[in-house]
Amino acid sequence: MRKSLGRIFLIVFIFLNLSLAASTYTWSASANKTSAYLHEAIHLKYVCSFSDASELYTIEFNPSGEYEKFTLQNLSQSEHIVDGKRVNSYEFVAFAKEALEIEFAFEAVMKKTTKESIENTVLGRDNVQKEDFTKESFAQKVLKVTVKETNTSLVGNFSIQEKKREPKVKAYEPYHIEVFIKGVGNFDAIKPIEFNIEGVKVFAGEVVKDYVLKEDGLHGEWSQKFAFVSEREFTIPKIEIPYFDLQEQRVRSLSIDTTDVSVEAGFSKEELLDEEPKESFEFDISYIYYLLAFAAGFLVAKIEFKKGARKLNSDEEFRQKVEDAKTVDELMIMLVLKDAKRYEKVISEIETKKVTSLKSAKKLIWS
Repeated sequence: MRKSLGRIFLIVFIFLNLSLAASTYTWSASANKTSAYLHEAIHLKYVCSFSDASELYTIEFNPSGEYEKFTLQNLSQSEHIVDGKRVNSYEFVAFAKEALEIEFAFEAVMKKTTKESIENTVLGRDNVQKEDFTKESFAQKVLKVTVKETNTSLVGNFSIQEKKREPKVKAYEPYHIEVFIKGVGNFDAIKPIEFNIEGVKVFAGEVVKDYVLKEDGLHGEWSQKFAFVSEREFTIPKIEIPYFDLQEQRVRSLSIDTTDVSVEAGFSKEELLDEEPKESFEFDISYIYYLLAFAAGFLVAKIEFKKGARKLNSDEEFRQKVEDAKTVDELMIMLVLKDAKRYEKVISEIETKKVTSLKSAKKLIWS
């Protein structure tokens, strides 16, 4: 009996509090600019402020996604109690797809726990016929932004760098470069760089993207690696990527000057290879394996192998060649020619410079 009375008093207490101090809320919406350039980041912020802690309310609001005129990405969501009052904040970053006036018109759904749900919970009932919530749609303030043309798809503030060594190689030896683009903007608009150089085999690595979304756009770095193989001197063309500079409000260009690569005379491909590779033979891994197969003969020809006292089988001969390898590059060539798939991990570790010691590389093969 006392237990039932206690529950009744608790319900009465809750109902009295709900009637005497019913929660109210207000929404505010703002954009950090009324005018923006095409593809420029637009920061939107929505805040719901309650009159109290408002434990009975749940908010459904996440309009992020692809729209006809813009893309909206979720930046952050937070909930805080300030001076006993609940505050929910929602932040997004929009990128316009067209140069025109854009309207950001969204709705939030306010869900409030019903009195019946509270009563059922307190009294231990399981009344599935009653809804647990009441729902109310709230139309957010419409935010308008005028979008201006830029004539370029890449917009922001960027810088470009090139990582390379001395432009001097031997015939069929790969020459490597890596291009970095750093800054703030819509990195996703940067397309992979392509080279078409007569008499040169060009291998392009996958684009690496490393950036995070902030109020003013994507912050970070974009990079791509390349390898060039030729039997004679060649020139890597100038790289030029146009973009709209938001600080100077004009079209500029990210550029890297041409590179003249000197190639020392060496053996011909026919002299380096014992036999032509079969047409059906392919390395189904990264571009470096094709590159190494192309240059393999030149490096393998430099490797000196010790003669055994007896004729070795293929496995013993391969082990002996590994032991006799003088450099990491020579070792990598042997692994590619032997079985690129089987030794893919070791080859990758060497190529990415995770393993630079010849001793460590050999140990990794047999581990």
